[in-house]
Amino acid sequence: MKYTIPFILFTATLCGLLVSCFGNSRAMQNGGEVTGQKGMAFNEPAPFGMIEVKRGYLKTGLEQNDSLWGTVTPSKDISVDGFWMDQTEVTNSMYRQFVEWVRDSIIRERLADPQYGGDETFKIEEDRNGDPVKPYLNWAKPIPWKKPTEEQERAIQSVYYTHPIDGTVMLDAKQLIYRYEIFDYEKAALRKYRLDPKERSLNTDAPADPDEVIMISKDTAYVNDNGEIIRQTIERPLSSLYDFLNTYIVNVYPDTTCWVNDFPNAQQEQYMKLYFSSPNYNDYPVVGVTWEQAEAFCAWRTNYLLRGLGPQARYIQRYRLPTEIEWEYAARGKEGNPYPWQGDEAKSKDGCFFANFKPDRGNYTEDGNLITSRVGIYGANSNGLFDMAGNVAEWTSTVYTEAGVNAMADLNPQLVYNAAKEDPYVLKRKSVRGGSWKDPMSLIKSAWRSWEYQNQPRSYVGFRCVRSKASTTSAVSSGKKKK
Repeated sequence: MKYTIPFILFTATLCGLLVSCFGNSRAMQNGGEVTGQKGMAFNEPAPFGMIEVKRGYLKTGLEQNDSLWGTVTPSKDISVDGFWMDQTEVTNSMYRQFVEWVRDSIIRERLADPQYGGDETFKIEEDRNGDPVKPYLNWAKPIPWKKPTEEQERAIQSVYYTHPIDGTVMLDAKQLIYRYEIFDYEKAALRKYRLDPKERSLNTDAPADPDEVIMISKDTAYVNDNGEIIRQTIERPLSSLYDFLNTYIVNVYPDTTCWVNDFPNAQQEQYMKLYFSSPNYNDYPVVGVTWEQAEAFCAWRTNYLLRGLGPQARYIQRYRLPTEIEWEYAARGKEGNPYPWQGDEAKSKDGCFFANFKPDRGNYTEDGNLITSRVGIYGANSNGLFDMAGNVAEWTSTVYTEAGVNAMADLNPQLVYNAAKEDPYVLKRKSVRGGSWKDPMSLIKSAWRSWEYQNQPRSYVGFRCVRSKASTTSAVSSGKKKK
């Protein structure tokens, strides 16, 4: 045994001498030149229900500002990277899958709770080797919908609510909350927030102060003893990467009462009761969803996707709301038209409308629809996207300012501000694009800018998701030749 270590050291030294004298086989094959590491390229599959919008150039805004409404629409030359975008607006059916997933997660938690029978098989607390892990729900075990035991029936029924007047059984919307976390990679990359003080400045003449306290703000949330969601933006000394992890808790059920609240002195009760819950409206765009709920849907959709992927999951970008400029770029089509279609007319030569909007004063039905329409029944634009004008206006991720794109970069423009609860209400405005079924033609132009408060549900505002591309392409959607 006493000769083992010297023998190993001798062998390693000998190998090092051989390599240094004669080179390795790869270096000899390449003639000693650096040729780069080769690896298998990741060909990202097209996400289900999404269309690729290739990178390109756009002149945003309007050539002439709208004199009728007195609104100034900022204009700027910008370039946008490629991305995937939902071909249609998120439908009631899609969003209902999110709501029911949240419902099922609550039921599974309670089925594993000793107060409801304590079936531990609904939670996984050990790995395959029997070692303890952070407990998580077992989605492979089905909920006993048909023949539950008495305890299981109590767990299932605990998420439902019986209307005290008419006896209708419905989901208890107050219980349907979704908790998610988002790591802020961009903020963590900023030099001023480096954990090592020596990395915060490139000035080697100025010694770093190891005792300097860097304050950082992060979003967090919790549910209090009364079941209320408390959202806070806290500020504390930077200490670890967890300071860039933001926590959100959102009630996910749409506000179906928006149909009544948006239109006083109108008979809208049938939409309040049926629009989201009835299968007849499955393929209609979801409405009554706040910006915060749309953000939660994007987070859930990302996590739902990643659960079904293997090692390639690290290359997949998260679902998110489009930026205001991404939305306009996609809506204008490859030709950069003022509307998603060519020309300024509302109808085709055959007399068919290009979109669902309000063609005349008080005449909502001239285009064939009274309110929203099924997604995708009007023609797509040249990017292959449906309903980029009218039907429902759409949330974007961009905070609304009068300056608009003039306050942003000319490369992948974006302006983000996560308003804290204590911030003035004006800071909680988010850009909304596209116009809706209740708007005249002038308000469904691709460049038209509007806004809504991030916590305000509307019967005419929905959304669609985008996803940044994991791989680049040389194709340019504007049709211009590459340099």
